[in-house]
Parts: sequence; C-alpha cells; structure tokens
Amino acid sequence: MESTVASEEDHGGRQDRQALARTGSGRRLTESALLVVTAGALAGGGIAWVLGHRDTADACWAVGTALALPPAVAWVVGALRRQRIGVDVIAVLALAGTLAVGEYLAGALIGLMLATGRSLEAAAEQRASRDLRSLLEHAPRSARRRDGPDVAVVPLDEVAPGDVLIVGPGEVVPVDGVVVADPAVLDESVLTGESAQVERHAGEGVRSGVVNAGGVFEVSATATAADSTYAEIVRLARQAGAERAPTVRLAERYAAWFLPLSLALAALAWLVSGSAVRAVAVLVVATPCPLLLATPVAIVSGLSQCARRGAVVRDGGALERLGRARTLVIDKTGTLTVGRPRVLEVVGAPGGPSPGEVLRLAASLDQVSAHVLAEAIVREARARTLSLTSPHDVAEEPGRGITGTVSGHRIVVGRTGLPPADLPEWACAVDNRALLDGAATVWLTVDGVLCGALLLRDPLRHDAPRTIRRLRTAGLNRLLMLTGDRPEPAREVGAVLGLDEVRAGQLPADKIATVREESGRAVTVMVGDGVNDAPALAAADVGVAMGARGSTSASEAADIVLTTDRVARLADAMEIAGRARRIAVQSAAAGMTMSLVAMTAALLGRLPPAPGALLQEVIDMVVILNALRALLPAPGTRPALEPAAESLIHRFATEHDDLRDTLDAIREAAGLLTTESGPHALSAVREINRLLTDRLLPHEHAEEHELYPALNRRLGPEATDTMSRAHAEIERLAQRIATHIRLADEQGGLRPEQLDDLRASLYGLHTILRLHFTQEEESYFSLAP
Repeated sequence: MESTVASEEDHGGRQDRQALARTGSGRRLTESALLVVTAGALAGGGIAWVLGHRDTADACWAVGTALALPPAVAWVVGALRRQRIGVDVIAVLALAGTLAVGEYLAGALIGLMLATGRSLEAAAEQRASRDLRSLLEHAPRSARRRDGPDVAVVPLDEVAPGDVLIVGPGEVVPVDGVVVADPAVLDESVLTGESAQVERHAGEGVRSGVVNAGGVFEVSATATAADSTYAEIVRLARQAGAERAPTVRLAERYAAWFLPLSLALAALAWLVSGSAVRAVAVLVVATPCPLLLATPVAIVSGLSQCARRGAVVRDGGALERLGRARTLVIDKTGTLTVGRPRVLEVVGAPGGPSPGEVLRLAASLDQVSAHVLAEAIVREARARTLSLTSPHDVAEEPGRGITGTVSGHRIVVGRTGLPPADLPEWACAVDNRALLDGAATVWLTVDGVLCGALLLRDPLRHDAPRTIRRLRTAGLNRLLMLTGDRPEPAREVGAVLGLDEVRAGQLPADKIATVREESGRAVTVMVGDGVNDAPALAAADVGVAMGARGSTSASEAADIVLTTDRVARLADAMEIAGRARRIAVQSAAAGMTMSLVAMTAALLGRLPPAPGALLQEVIDMVVILNALRALLPAPGTRPALEPAAESLIHRFATEHDDLRDTLDAIREAAGLLTTESGPHALSAVREINRLLTDRLLPHEHAEEHELYPALNRRLGPEATDTMSRAHAEIERLAQRIATHIRLADEQGGLRPEQLDDLRASLYGLHTILRLHFTQEEESYFSLAP
C-alpha cells in the first residue's frame, strides 16, 4: 500500500518538493545565523557599555541593527508577494529609523526580537509537519494470494478484486474484501477506535487495516489496495493537513490597523513640521514591541505552563486558536473512556460459586489467553488479590472461548453454546443487564454446568465528567462526541456527561466531514487517540491527541499532545490558553495605547527621537512584565494537594477496587430474595452483613475521618459535605439490614413481611454505593496524579 500511495506522486512533484526543501533549509540557516549575530552584537555591546566603552557599545549595537535590516526587508517583500502584511513592516521602518537617529540599542533589540521570532516560527513549522510515516508503516506491502492449491506472496499492487488472500494470526488485512469460509475474529480498533474484538462470518465484509485477532482465514478481495479503506485514511489525513488554511496570528490582526496608523502619523509629522527627524521620532516610539515582544512572551509563557501540566502545544498559533475555541468534537474510546474493557460485574448462578470464585476460576484459565477480554478478567482478579491456579490441557478457539482444567474441574470461559431459549432464568437476567449496560458477557461453565458470568465494559475515565464541566466553563458552548461504537453505549456516555450531541458508528470519513462542518461555524477542537482519528485531527482548527497510549499517527497529526493519560489535561490547556490570550491582548492593547500617546507627543514636537527611544524601552518593560504574568497560576487557582492527601487518595482508590466484589455480592443477595426466602437466602444476607461490618463500614469510617479532613484543608469543607451525608445513609441501610437479620434469628427465619423491605434495602445500598464510589472517584480521586 505504501508503494501504491507513493506512486500517486509524479516526478515533477518530487523535484518541486526537493527544491522547496533546499530553499527551506537555506532559510532556516539564514535565520539561525542572524539570531546568533544579533544576540552576539547585543551581548557584546552590553559588555562594552558596562566597562564604560560607550563608543564600542554603540558600534556593536549598530552592527547588529544593520545586519538585521536586509533580511527583515526580504521577509517583508516575501510577505507582500503572498499578499500578507504584518508587524515586520513597522520593524523595518523602526530599524532604519534607529540607524538614522543613532538609537542603536533600540535597533539591536528589535533585530534580536525579529530573529528570535523567525527562528521559533521555523522550528514550530518543522515540528508541526503532518508526518504520516506511522500510517504507512502499519500498512502491509505484500499479500499471500491463493492460486489453486498454491499460495504465493505478491506485491500489494498486484492484488485485484476477486483474488483470494490468506490472512494469518496477527496480520493486517491488506485490502477490502469478504470472508470466504472460516469466521474471522478481528481487532478493528485501528479504524473504529473500539477495543472490543468482532467476529465476521462467511460473506461478511472486512476492511483493510484491521488486524486478525484469531486464527487463519481467507478473504476475497473486493477492491485494490489503492481503493481500500486504509489507503483512503492516508489520503484523508494528507488532504486535511494540506487544506487547513494558515492562521492569522494575534499580532498580525493588530498590525493590520496599527501599521497604517503609525505610517499616517509619521507622514503627518513630516508634513506639519517639514522635519524628517520628527517623523523618525514617531516611528521610533511606534516600534511594535508590544506586538513583537509582549504578545509572544504571553503566548510562550502559556506554552510553558501547558507543558508543565502535561499538554505539549506545538506552536503559539495553536495556543491562540485553543483560547478562541467554542466547539469540541471528541472521540469516545480511549479519550472519554479508559480505552480498554474492565469487569463491570461478576454474577454467580444461584446455589453455585460466589462471584469471587467465578472471577477466580475464569481468571485462572484466562491467564494463558491473549484475548482483550481475558486480559481484563485477569487484571480484575489480581486487583482483588485473588489467588489464581495454573490451568492445564488448555485449548482456545477464536470467537468461541477457551477451555482447560483448573483445580481438577473442566472449565470453559467464553460463549455458553446454548440457544437463548435454553438459558436459565438467572442467565436471561444477566443477558438483559448486559444489554441495558452496553456490556460484553463472558460465561463460565464448570464441568458442563453454567455457573456464572462476567460483564465487561470500557468505563468512563474518572476525570471525564469534571473535565467536561471545566471545558464548558473555559468557553466551549457545543460538545459533540463521535465514536465507532454502537449507539446504545454511546448514548449512555453522552447522557452521563451531558454532551450536546452523540454520533455513533462513525468511520474516519464521517469524522472528518463532521469536523469540517463544525469548523465552518466556530473554532473547533478535535480530540482523539487512534489512527482512525488522524484525518479529523489534521482537519480541525486545533487537533488534540491522547499521546500517552494513543497512536503515533494521531500525535503527529495533532497540534497538542497530552503526554499523560488524563483528558483533564485538555481542560488545563484550554484554561491556560484562554488566560494567556487575554494577557497577550491586554499587553498589546496597553502597549499600543501608550505608544499612540507617545506618537502623538512626538508628532507635536514634544518628544525627540532619543528620549522617545528611552520612553519606548520603558513601555516595552511594562508590557513585557505584564505578559510574564502568564507564567503564574491564575488567581483563585486551588493549590496542589499535600503529599499526605495524595497518598490517602491512592489508598482509598485501591480500597474501592477491593470492595467491588462486595457490591456484586449485595446485588446478588437482593436478587436471590426474589426467588427464595429460606436458609440459603438468609445465609447470603448474613454474608452481606459480615462484609458490611468487616470491610465496607470501616472503609467509609476511615474516609470520613482521614480522607475528608485532608481534602477539606485544600478544597474547603463544603466540598465533602454531601459525601458525608452519603456515608450516613450507607450506615443507616447497613443497620437496617443488621436489624432484619436479628429479627430473623428471633423468629427462626426470614418472615414474608420482611422480604420487600430487606430487598429494597439491599438494592438501595447497592445503588447508593455505586453512585457514591463514582462521585468520590470523579470529585476527589481524579485530583491526584
């Protein structure tokens, strides 16, 4: 496929690019040399001035100013040819004016600022190039084609529709096609972003770029490599990067009116007084340092702040656009969600093993499986510190499950093998629950008997709800989620987060179309992490990639890369960008206002060139010092948590994971009371009471008396008041359950009149605990790194 894409480039185009590359290299060399020369001249003059050699100092500064003038003129001429005009014009006039009136220090400073700005801009352009090497590296270059009984490896360009290709385990499907015979188990995350594997049967279509996650299968090609899905993603990303219009920077927008006004005042001064000196005096105080210095200082300070918060912004233009953004388009999987499945709930059959034992048996067998769901099951078992057993006689059938012997029992983890009509009542309830929760179901069969189930789902990130609220506060007024997932789980995520719109089943072409549509209305930010997001990231006004675990191509196509696996860093970056832009605007406006006052004084003859240059330096210092405020935290920003509070957060987050089996047991006991009320049900309720007394209530008590006081010292007591009320309700329900057990002991068993209230207490406790855990994880646990 790489050769196919490359073949689209003609020889003339390559020559043009080589010529442009040589030109760009020469330009960067010139800019780097000018930076060194102007910095050296300024430093040399400063040393001479300190030593008392004023003439030598002036000579050094004059050389720096004179050397900066020719390239500055060339930059202005080049900009005019592109029909663009900016602050460089005033800088050229000011450089010439400082040479004319002998204000060499001011000229050297202007020259250094020009050289620095050009070098930084060139470096940013080089870093921000849309390099799609990783996309091409992922694409296969050959295919195994069946020709009768023979199989030959052929270049991908030779594959034609109708050819039968063989795709081995772990290989990438080379072209679009349909499955010929055996079912294909595929990892489509490259295209859809969804981590769950899918199964395609004979006659069903498969797309190029997806990975074979199962056994060998055959595919009949329906398109050439150039016309297949993956090649289209490469083309979309290239096209999007090329079509995005260059941004008009903040300083250029101000220069659009400041430049003609400065020239008009200088001309008026010359016309009124008949003196060129007075015109030069106007130009000296019109030197656009508030634009050349203060604006970049504020923006660069914002870039530094973002980097410290784990958001690497490629250039100042991206930060300025982020500060003006009003629409967010965000991917779901790996961005708002964790990006990998997690055990949501464990269910044991009535009279069968407990939920903990179901998880232990399934994880013991899944230790030897590379399936994405198996990894999640094993991870959950280890998080609950369960003791796993080594399996024997293991056999795995892709798309069906894994079979083996664990502790002398024949275990099957995967599908049930039973038609829906033959499922027991409890299993039907699990199926319904999975449908409602948008979860995948993994069944456990022990010695031929269906004994349990595990529900798995890609969960929301703990910091996602808080981040969405912060993004709205930072200025976003439209939030749209795009996902390749099914509509049901997508709508649930949208409802929980309060998003304005949710679009499911999205392919890369759909995403890029949506981003272009939204960008036509307002400055739009696109957030994603997968290869399938790269074209949309390149097309957006601001592309943001989850770089900690996201694809390389997504990071290369983005303007901002979040280096930590936390979407909250986007909210940090947007708050910093908005503040940096406000400070830049404030500095530029204040500096230009003061310059206009000084220009008026120079026009009236009240401010000669030399004092004018000195006054301009004072103005520069004022606006630069104001711009440096962008380096400081915003007023009202809460201080970081103390190390002790962070340690407590990590401790209680771990306890939440350990207590998930208790939540499963509470729900199972409530469900058991629906079908029976005998000794087995009473035993289950007794176990719940033991778990509450020994594990859950001590955890809640420790939170109330250790974690919350530590948080209150930073967040204020109002931040934990409602959580304390939840603790009281949890304890009330636990006492109610304990009272029911005492009554049952006195009466020789559970009475019919107890069942409704006991069941309601268990279901209520389960619901409150799930909500309470979620609120703590969102509000408190997300504060710690």
